[in-house]
Amino acid sequence: MAELNTAEELDDINEIEYGTDALTGGQDKRMYLYYQLLNSLKRADSVDIVVSFLMESGVRMLLGELDNALKRGAKIRILTGNYLGITQPSALYLIKHKLGEQVDLRFYNEKNRSFHPKSYMFHYKDYSTIYIGSSNISKSALTSGIEWNYRFSSKTDSHNYEKFYNTFLDLFEHHSVVIDDDELKRYSKNWHRPAVSKDLDRYDLQDNEATNNIALFEPRGAQIEALCALENTRAEGAGRALVQAATGVGKTYLAAFDSKAYERVLFVAHREEILKQAAQSFKNVRNSDDYGFFDGESKCTDKSVIFASVGTLGRSEYLKNKYFAPDYFNYIVIDEFHHAVNDQYQRIVNYFKPQFLLGLTATPERMDGRNIYEICDYNVPYEISLKEAINKGMLVPFHYYGIFDDTDYSKLHIVRGRYDEKELNETYIGNVHRYELIYKYYCKYGSRQALGFCCSKEHAREMAREFSSRGIPSVAVFSDASGEYTEKRNVAIQKLKNGEIRAIFSVDMFNEGVDITSVDMVMFLRPTESPIVFLQQLGRGLRKCKGKEFLTVLDFIGNYEKAGRVRFLLEGKSDMYREGCHLSDTLRFPDDCMVDFDLKLIDLFAEMDRKHLKLKDQVINEYFRVKDLLGKRPTRLDLFTYMDDNIYETAITHSKDNPFKRYLEFLNDLGELSQIEVEFYKGIGREFISLLENTNMSKVYKMPVLMAFYNNSDVLMEVSEKQLLSSWKEFFSTGTNWKDLDKNMTLQKYKDISDKDHLKKILAMPVHFLLESGKGFFVKNDDVALGLREELRPLIDNPVMIRQMKDVIDYRTMDYYQRRYRERQNE
Repeated sequence: MAELNTAEELDDINEIEYGTDALTGGQDKRMYLYYQLLNSLKRADSVDIVVSFLMESGVRMLLGELDNALKRGAKIRILTGNYLGITQPSALYLIKHKLGEQVDLRFYNEKNRSFHPKSYMFHYKDYSTIYIGSSNISKSALTSGIEWNYRFSSKTDSHNYEKFYNTFLDLFEHHSVVIDDDELKRYSKNWHRPAVSKDLDRYDLQDNEATNNIALFEPRGAQIEALCALENTRAEGAGRALVQAATGVGKTYLAAFDSKAYERVLFVAHREEILKQAAQSFKNVRNSDDYGFFDGESKCTDKSVIFASVGTLGRSEYLKNKYFAPDYFNYIVIDEFHHAVNDQYQRIVNYFKPQFLLGLTATPERMDGRNIYEICDYNVPYEISLKEAINKGMLVPFHYYGIFDDTDYSKLHIVRGRYDEKELNETYIGNVHRYELIYKYYCKYGSRQALGFCCSKEHAREMAREFSSRGIPSVAVFSDASGEYTEKRNVAIQKLKNGEIRAIFSVDMFNEGVDITSVDMVMFLRPTESPIVFLQQLGRGLRKCKGKEFLTVLDFIGNYEKAGRVRFLLEGKSDMYREGCHLSDTLRFPDDCMVDFDLKLIDLFAEMDRKHLKLKDQVINEYFRVKDLLGKRPTRLDLFTYMDDNIYETAITHSKDNPFKRYLEFLNDLGELSQIEVEFYKGIGREFISLLENTNMSKVYKMPVLMAFYNNSDVLMEVSEKQLLSSWKEFFSTGTNWKDLDKNMTLQKYKDISDKDHLKKILAMPVHFLLESGKGFFVKNDDVALGLREELRPLIDNPVMIRQMKDVIDYRTMDYYQRRYRERQNE
């Protein structure tokens, strides 16, 4: 998480001014181009730089003097290349983050001509100087790398100076593209770390080791991109945001960097280990011991940064002014945000009123069915998937082996979406054939430090026993572990790192908050039932570590339900994309990753695909699973929230099988309506609710109009212009909803809209279209803006009508937010 701030380290050396025009790098610091550039930057009125690539390490060294030059009023232009992706997106984001839009930053954009210039031009009142040679902007190129550069001025060789300068102007003005936010976002999204970057990084690392630089904590890589995105979303008026980043990218440090300027910060997590690790990260970034803990043992309330256990702070007795006022914290971080759907997290989120709330997660999917995006109003300013993180070189690649396991799962029972633990234990424990299979493949691929994920505590202990008996020292780790072949988590981790044991077997204790970067193998020894848990556990082994080139993954797959899902998880998709995917297409997987399925598994997957249930039956099964899970009949919003994401996404694209388009009819077909609901279903109320379910919502304009009619459960027969305007402004002033008002809307433009213009749009758009396509349910009266037809009057106090209106509005609001988020993902 730490970036060596090399510029500060080098600047500790007495500034070097050495009278030479020929610079050759190497170990003689007088030959560094870096010092000459600094001296020139301090005096220049304007600066022009053209290099074939920029790297974060070099940009960071020059930032201070570039900033000083801008503050003096100097103009700076930089032209760089994007060929082969050697220019790092983080280097460009660093310029944007630190220097804003003051630098005119561009890409050379001719695809059919190579681009290898390296030149730095400094313009003064009466003359200019130019450095030209071999140095791009990277740390090694500016310092001790063998790079030859030559300096001359317009005074001593005006003819050649003019030739270089005029060529630069031509390239900059006629053969370039401005690197604005959209261009940079596109470049970063498609950027894969090129092989040559590994050598360039190694040169920088060797220089760091040679100079014994002290680690200073600065954002790096994706963290810089995320910081820019968070700054932008706050500028747009957002008070909440979710950052989704794969395990290993450095989310905790990101939170520490982003919250550094805030006076009082709260960091909430559910595990003690996460809180302790976070405290160290914040201490490093803030360079301060002004922090404390609020947990079972300590109740600190007077420090700048508080690290709180959700299990303690989430209790009602602590969410009071006696401990913290609702507005006490300026900035709140919710770590492992996918847990924020539970009651304790919800109490914390709802109690506090910070200036900004940041959710962090590596697993954005629905945890236990709950959708976390809605808590942040679907505001996800930055995300980087596991596949993208591997492609960008932030995580090591994996070598995945899908191994056929002939264990028969067909007779085991599934309870609430999971195999019965007792039956799995009976299937696994004592199964010598399966022990031998796992041990054989472990030996085949080899490991020094392995994690094995099991179905239960008993299974984990048994695997540790079996491996130990075969000469592989192992322990089981789980909560309240005691007895032979078990160990406490911290002790086990230390023993694994020290080589005292070779494998740790666990259930879910290593899913979150524990980093063992040197793990070189993970083994999946139970059915893969949750995409989230699978990706969490895979991520435990993907962190970079010196000497680790890849992670070996052994997945023992049998005929369990959803066995084929892993094919799609490995490429970062869900199994709703099964059509059009083929196991032979290796381009679907991250760079340098290998996926190898046993031939018997290919046959098994084909058989399972043939037996795939019809969509209608899948939806019905999901409905009853959610009903069993909740212990009550699910509403539309319940079903949306808890439904399997793959089934939901497929259902909403198939109108015939989409229960959300006809939920009362769906419930009636299943015999799920009460007597009073059956009576409502037989009348005009069903037609009105069906209209609300199906009215076109390509834009969100109708939503605040419907909310005005619902009127917080006191349903109105008619609404005035004043009521429509109030509902409209409340909706679009929430979070970043203002963006949906018009395509090119900005926050300032939104604030400048008059009530008269708002009302004009309301009447011309949603009111007009509800009158036109509302099947006669919406009517225009002389003294009101919009009304409901008279036949609905007897129903406005009907509890069924009120519940159904609320449920449709809640569901369609969340569905809209989700669609909007996914559309922005694909922009």
